[in-house]
Amino acid sequence: MKTLLTNATVLTLDPDIGDLTSGQVLVEGDRILAVGHDLSAEGAEGAEVVDCRGGILIPGLVNAHMHTWQTALRGVAANWTLLEYFGHVHRGLAALFTPEDIHVATRLGALNQLNCGATTLGDWCHNNPTPAHTDAAVRGLQESGIRAVFFHGSPKPDPKPGQPHFSEIPHPRSEVERLLAGPLGDPQGRVTLGLAILGPHYSTLDVSLHDFELAKEFGLVASMHQGGGKAVSPGGWDVIEERGLLGPDINIVHGQSLDDGQLARFCEQGVTFSIAPENEMTQGHGFPITGHVRRHGGVVSLGVDLESVISGDMFAVARAALGMQRSLDNDASRREQGTIPATSTIRTREALEWITMDGARALGLEDRIGSLTPGKQADIVLLDSNLLNMQPVSDPVSSVVMQASLANVDSVMVAGEFHKRHGRLLADVADGLSELEASGHRIYAELQKRQQHEETAQ
Repeated sequence: MKTLLTNATVLTLDPDIGDLTSGQVLVEGDRILAVGHDLSAEGAEGAEVVDCRGGILIPGLVNAHMHTWQTALRGVAANWTLLEYFGHVHRGLAALFTPEDIHVATRLGALNQLNCGATTLGDWCHNNPTPAHTDAAVRGLQESGIRAVFFHGSPKPDPKPGQPHFSEIPHPRSEVERLLAGPLGDPQGRVTLGLAILGPHYSTLDVSLHDFELAKEFGLVASMHQGGGKAVSPGGWDVIEERGLLGPDINIVHGQSLDDGQLARFCEQGVTFSIAPENEMTQGHGFPITGHVRRHGGVVSLGVDLESVISGDMFAVARAALGMQRSLDNDASRREQGTIPATSTIRTREALEWITMDGARALGLEDRIGSLTPGKQADIVLLDSNLLNMQPVSDPVSSVVMQASLANVDSVMVAGEFHKRHGRLLADVADGLSELEASGHRIYAELQKRQQHEETAQ
């Protein structure tokens, strides 16, 4: 099966191909066969022709970090600081989730990502107290059709009497082996496995070393939160560096508590960073470290993080990251030079790379996705740039980054298969929405009941 996408501005994000005006993309099966002009003469016989009507084709967006299990809690945490979030969610609401709650939240959350133009998701699942919860999340991803790295994590409740604190519990080898022998056994599959480990900020040194080495043993990307309160293992990163455990397979989320020397060394060794700028500024993590990572030549990827706080729109996340870092750069220039910079310190093309190629690098998928390159997977988004909010298009890259939104996402293709056409998801979500609503309302009602009980007790 071949599909020929025609009559579009093509932003390939491949430096060797560049941008094309009135370009074409030829898809065969699940891969991009060719990118260029007049591809009808290059093996497109019999292809279904899709006239993109002057729209803009871009690589599918990459949401490198999101806790998709919280989809049913949308807006619940919008007014909470990070400390309130820890208390209400990890030490409260999370324990109320059944496997069915995890399944519907993950499936509907992934479908919303497709709807918003993100074809790849780093799903950081750390509410999986049983294998049934884990399997429900994986099933939700697979049923949605999205491409995903399922980062298998661990819950973070307050321990009951006689139980160890979560920071003292090594990542379970048995679950890694089970998943690799079962639903996530194909390393080239649509949904693959990563490890959402605690890292030195949230675990003891022994646990942290165990988890790093476990990920290395199985060849998996290890992702961990860094920052948000005091570290459990001060100096833990020094030991990890000494053991030679850093590299491109290590992904750090947030990272505000790392000093500049550490950031420089980590970037030099290929460590990637997933920054959630809008949520970090909202909850109190500190200013996003985008500029620090850029200065040291590191990989900046972006994520929504929490739909319980913000929307799932990666265009909005990219604008938040770009605007925040430009603001910090402008402020630094005013203080140091007495004037703003002569031109913007970050170009919009780089912000588009953060949510495409750099997101792919953070997830270890840069050989498959992130650019419209022949041979890569056909993960493609068509933006309707003819709509009022994007016209006129003078600079296509800037129009995509600064003007585009969910309203412009006309069509979404993953591995050569359309999941959205003419502005409508092809999946039936009616039943799922009813289940999601019931799940969220039940869980939130329990939180309100607990809060009323606490107020009465005071």
